[in-house]
Amino acid sequence: MTDYPLPQGDAAALGFDPERLALIGPAMQEFVDDRRVPNLVTLLARRGQVVHMEARGVLDFDTGKPAGLDSLFRMYSNTKPVAGVATLILTERGVLTPDDPVSKFLPEFQDQRVMRTDEPMMTEPVKRPMTVRDCLTNTTSLMSPAMMPNFWRQQYRAELEALGWVRPADGSMPEPVSNRERVRILAGLPLAAHPGERFVYHVGYPILGAVLEEAVDEPLDVFFRESIFEPLGMNDTDFYLKEGALPRFGANYAPQPDDDGAVRLVCVEKADASEKHVGPRTEFGVGGDAGGILTTVGDYARFGQMLLNGGELDGVRILGRKTVDLMIGNHTGDMRIPMTGPGFHWGLGVANYHGRDRFPLIRSVGTYGWGGAAGTTYFADPAEELLGVCLTQVLTHGTMPNNNYQETFQRLAYQALA
Repeated sequence: MTDYPLPQGDAAALGFDPERLALIGPAMQEFVDDRRVPNLVTLLARRGQVVHMEARGVLDFDTGKPAGLDSLFRMYSNTKPVAGVATLILTERGVLTPDDPVSKFLPEFQDQRVMRTDEPMMTEPVKRPMTVRDCLTNTTSLMSPAMMPNFWRQQYRAELEALGWVRPADGSMPEPVSNRERVRILAGLPLAAHPGERFVYHVGYPILGAVLEEAVDEPLDVFFRESIFEPLGMNDTDFYLKEGALPRFGANYAPQPDDDGAVRLVCVEKADASEKHVGPRTEFGVGGDAGGILTTVGDYARFGQMLLNGGELDGVRILGRKTVDLMIGNHTGDMRIPMTGPGFHWGLGVANYHGRDRFPLIRSVGTYGWGGAAGTTYFADPAEELLGVCLTQVLTHGTMPNNNYQETFQRLAYQALA
């Protein structure tokens, strides 16, 4: 008997065409059969009731162990929405606000400097401090390795090596450093633009993690567990595997071209060798570093349904209704989001579809969500009261030809609406 994370619903009564809804499973199976993914675990709910929940494929190609509805997945950047909720919990408790300067919690971020546009080898003081909101919206304007001029690479080579952004000159691997130390190093680098002026994905989230840890004065895994996971009944979710959970955890894969030009999946991490199993259990990557949280399709659906309900699930309130509106609102104005292209803005941990300046997508304006590096994704559509979760474990899945399972899942979900 299947345990449903939310009440099981009658598809027809909830406004679906059952025959069209039934197309989702076979379509997902095609991606599994072609080995474009090792597995796909999918869930669709409307008005808080599950109408589709299936697991297909295997946890590991070598063992052939089937994936299940209780399988655990590395969520990487799908942790960002959870980080947004964690931040806003502290806002409602009066501990911090999105407009607080990062330096309020991390003094090393005082007196930051930014690269001058007229004299790139020179810097000037920032116009305003970097804020918590900048970290959540990817608008810290921190330099990424790709945008850093060569002369800065030379001047800050030691710092970049310590961050793991460049390899040491002798070819050795840099010694691992804690997130807190990485953040201290980031504070000493010049910004590419003034805070709030440039979208640079992810680099602000390690800073956010350090801010949250200082703000709560306890390990982040404890805070997330006590404030989000346990109240929501996300019993399988944590930053590391719980005791006895290894059999439900799978390998992680990535596409790689063969000598004959064909692209095939290769294993990049076995479950039993994963840091999520062996530890040292010190990396609580709120933006997805070190894999972010581990969760199941059902646990993540409970988190997503809480937001779709306006901050409450099963009588437990995590956030106020207007705080959820704040989270999913437009915090980046008309700034172009490189990863999504036009039609989207960024909220506090999620991207939100506004639909302007592009051809329409098969979703409602106001649909929000995000994905993770290993091919996980979720979306929530308030207008249709629709929630979708789609999980697998393939890094850079888009480099595998025709690996559009995410788009296929979402398209079939909407086309199933009567």
